[in-house]
Amino acid sequence: MLDTKPLSPGFGREASNVDVAAPLSEAAFDELARTFFGAQLLVLRDQRLTPQQFLAFARRFGPPEPHVIDQFHHPEESNILILSNRRKNGQPIGLADAGTYFHTDYSYLQVPARATMLYSVEVPKAGGNTLFANQYAAYDDLSDAMKRRIAPLIGVHHYGNRKVADEMSRVAASPLTDEQKAKMPLITHPLVRPHPVTGRKALYAVSGSSYGIVGMPDDEAVALLDELAAHATQPKYVLSYRYRVGDVVIWDNASLLHSATLTDPDDPRTLWRITIKEPSTKLDALQVLAPTFVARSM
Repeated sequence: MLDTKPLSPGFGREASNVDVAAPLSEAAFDELARTFFGAQLLVLRDQRLTPQQFLAFARRFGPPEPHVIDQFHHPEESNILILSNRRKNGQPIGLADAGTYFHTDYSYLQVPARATMLYSVEVPKAGGNTLFANQYAAYDDLSDAMKRRIAPLIGVHHYGNRKVADEMSRVAASPLTDEQKAKMPLITHPLVRPHPVTGRKALYAVSGSSYGIVGMPDDEAVALLDELAAHATQPKYVLSYRYRVGDVVIWDNASLLHSATLTDPDDPRTLWRITIKEPSTKLDALQVLAPTFVARSM
């Protein structure tokens, strides 16, 4: 039986009796998955993992997708992105600032992300929290008129942060090489997206990678996106999470925005990250959980 407690009144739970390194039975994993999709953010405490064990656990949720910033892939497992401000022989060993603005992982890809997992290897003395914003609640609180207005709208996405044009700013998206940029075409997703597992509607990636809206003048589109992003990231929707060593933190990209926070470059911090894409098959085992969640939300 999974033993959990809430991280906040709105969303998020933590569990202290799960060993990610050990194989989970189908029944145990189904319970964990239901808990995750119900909570949107799940923290599994006190883990000790090899890269291979971390990846094996992640694959239970769906297919991992290596990050486009391939110079910081883990040397043993390319599906793991190293997030770190440490340096070796004068060179960074990982990505130091991983998205210090509200965004949704892989919203710039045609097949979006289901979940992102971080394994906390080393924590700084201060800072380094991740902020999570509940996009179910943000959508639910919109006026009926705004819901009708945005229901048919399709956002235009590409890698980056629309609020910051300077690629070298510490609050910009991590810069890409020309070769990496060539792999990132324009992508479209609905502004309001029914969750592929729970069926609940949420605002989707209205901050970060959304640069326009199909069929709408640029200035009008950006104004609407900015209005939605300001609404969706109000403090009442946000949970600030502080990591402990050994945490595995899993979040739902279809129902949350998230933002890293800046840390002191001289205060060491290291995490491993795996991002899971939505499975291509509609018969995926987790998708059959949807009726359970729909029934609970009615």
